[in-house]
Amino acid sequence: MLQLARALADRGDVSVIVAVPDFIHRRMGQYRGDDGNGVVLVSVPSGVQDDGGDEPPGAAVIVHAMEHQVPSQLERMLSTMQGISCVVVDLLSSWAIPVAARWGLPVVGFWVGMMATYRSVTVIPELIKTGFVTGSGTLLSTDVNDEDNFIKHHHDLGDLHILPAKLKLRARDLPWLVNGAVSQKTRFAFWLQIVKRAKSLRSIIVNSFPGEGGIESDGYDRPQGQQFLHVGPALLNEDLKKKTSMWQADQTCIDWLDTQSPGSVIYVSFGSWAAPIEPDKITGIARGLEATGRPFLWALKNHPSWRAGLPDGYIENVAGRGKIVSWAPQDDVLKHEAVGCYVMHSGWNSVMEALRHGVRMICYPICGDHFVNCAYVVNMWKAGIALPSSDERDVKDCVERVMEGEEGRRLQEKVNELREVITGEALCVARKNINLFMEEIINNDEADECTEIGQETKPYNP
Repeated sequence: MLQLARALADRGDVSVIVAVPDFIHRRMGQYRGDDGNGVVLVSVPSGVQDDGGDEPPGAAVIVHAMEHQVPSQLERMLSTMQGISCVVVDLLSSWAIPVAARWGLPVVGFWVGMMATYRSVTVIPELIKTGFVTGSGTLLSTDVNDEDNFIKHHHDLGDLHILPAKLKLRARDLPWLVNGAVSQKTRFAFWLQIVKRAKSLRSIIVNSFPGEGGIESDGYDRPQGQQFLHVGPALLNEDLKKKTSMWQADQTCIDWLDTQSPGSVIYVSFGSWAAPIEPDKITGIARGLEATGRPFLWALKNHPSWRAGLPDGYIENVAGRGKIVSWAPQDDVLKHEAVGCYVMHSGWNSVMEALRHGVRMICYPICGDHFVNCAYVVNMWKAGIALPSSDERDVKDCVERVMEGEEGRRLQEKVNELREVITGEALCVARKNINLFMEEIINNDEADECTEIGQETKPYNP
């Protein structure tokens, strides 16, 4: 949101206020106020008990607060502000849509993932209507094996134009089908609430690039009745990312990378916010990295819930060849010539950063949209491979496939093609979309006029 705010402020004579819950605000380090360039970060009381440490509050606690406590606080804040032209709402915080509407303010959505994941949740009402899932998100078809290509298996799902069959999505890859039944029901209700509230929006800003799925899937990328502005490439601002990091990065990473040979280092990170990986899986990954015999840099939070699976004495045993830090300056790492591949959780921001810097990926999705993102990286773009398990042998085998031989060369070619798209034509389109959006904000006061924006672009053809 801060990256979007900075991009908007840079292109218009406006000030942008970014309102975040207090437990986010207290983690924003040096960026907890006015940056002097038109962007102000303010805190909204949430009532969430939080010590501000490495581990954020649990998801259930956050969702409850966002639905039952924060709306009234945001409404009180809006009542004290003058001259608001438009409210941009992160759709994962869809509770803010009716709050802004009650004040008669124009609302534009902001989807922080790729267009495909938005599409995968907007069809939920259709999936219920056509009898593929229940009202609580449970699959009604009993003959679907998790390993099947879900969309291809259900031929009549093609009429819904969910996502291309080329992705080879499995039923369990849908964003709400995770963990146990209770978790699935809760997540399904969360996504369904977003879909219902977002229906009132006529324009949505998307943190992705135009034609992300290629020419053959262009028809899948555009849900009817809404207009979309792809701005993702314009938000990949290295300086701003450094300022807005929620975690203190270990800058010694770069000095260490400087001592390594070009293209030799395995970079590993499973994000900073998603649920930590189970200890036994961390054990397998750790042993697999050691077995490669290659240098590696692993960003792994220094917290028992994240490091419990490291073998005894592991950090000491791999010292010199392997470097483990709590958090790395990711942009600086990915653009370093020593990095040869990225073992990742498939979080969308990480995928975009890897593509921007031309780094091959090994995908190990954990939750939420990671599985759809992984399907695009592996099956649509051919820019990476999927890690089938955390087993030591699988880790070693995947690293060797990506870092060596003909397969590694083909992956790098595909990554380079996407890099050209994101840093070239897609970046130009993203900047144009931001300019169009700002022109409407500045020149129009009518709520309906605020969102009449569109664009024509050529999709990426993988």
